[in-house]
Amino acid sequence: MRRIEQPGQPVAERIQWVEARGRAFSFTLEAGLPLLEAVRRGFAARGFAGGTLNISSGALGPFGYVMPALSKTSEHAAFYSETFRPSGLTRLKLAAMTLGQRDGAPFFHCHGLWTEASGRSCGGHMLPEETFVAAPFEVGAFGIDGAVFAAAPDPETNFKLFGPVASKAGGAKTTGSAFALRLRPNQDFAGSIETFCRDRGISRAKIHGGVGSTIGARFTDGRIVDPFATEIAIISGGIVAGAGGAAEAELDIGLVDYTGGLAEGRLIRGDNAVLMTMELALEVL
Repeated sequence: MRRIEQPGQPVAERIQWVEARGRAFSFTLEAGLPLLEAVRRGFAARGFAGGTLNISSGALGPFGYVMPALSKTSEHAAFYSETFRPSGLTRLKLAAMTLGQRDGAPFFHCHGLWTEASGRSCGGHMLPEETFVAAPFEVGAFGIDGAVFAAAPDPETNFKLFGPVASKAGGAKTTGSAFALRLRPNQDFAGSIETFCRDRGISRAKIHGGVGSTIGARFTDGRIVDPFATEIAIISGGIVAGAGGAAEAELDIGLVDYTGGLAEGRLIRGDNAVLMTMELALEVL
């Protein structure tokens, strides 16, 4: 399996996780607000400080984003491009978001694919401070109670990254057991989730959100993405009972690589290593 050397030493625990409670719901983002504030309000109205979001359409503007890029120094295995600010309305095709906290304030990590007003199809990492809701649109959310994604320095990658930490339950209405997860670099995306579930006797689960990166990509239909630096959003995903009842991951994703290449499809199990991180919420069914 492909591997990229990170600037720091790996820690022993390759999955950072917190068990919590959760609930799926939907709401409409308010036009004219920063995307971060619109999302925060939607979660807060239901008693949640954070969670995950999946978006299948919507209009943004003003809008700012960066793409994956090669690192110009040895401080990082890969980095970000310059900031892009397309004019006019940007139409989202898909996106996944983690809503958490950074420096004590609400913050999000969001990857997606979209079409800009010029007709250019692109994707990348949306900037919370530069992205606004241009018109109301509905989103699917999963609120987490008892855990929060908090940004902290990560010595292995030398980035400040979201990871789940335990938090005091806020009393929000929840419907079942959930896990907030962060996968660390150089482990198979599907395999690591499968092992996590098998160790806990979980044979069915739904993945909510899903923001991170892989070392290129290999799809079940045979397509290959060779550029190693990507930004990924999970379109849909889950754990199903495979042969003999063992947990198997189904991961449908969209990505952009550092050359600007776009791809969508189902990832093959066993050959898609995490590059920097992968955040998601796992709802036990």
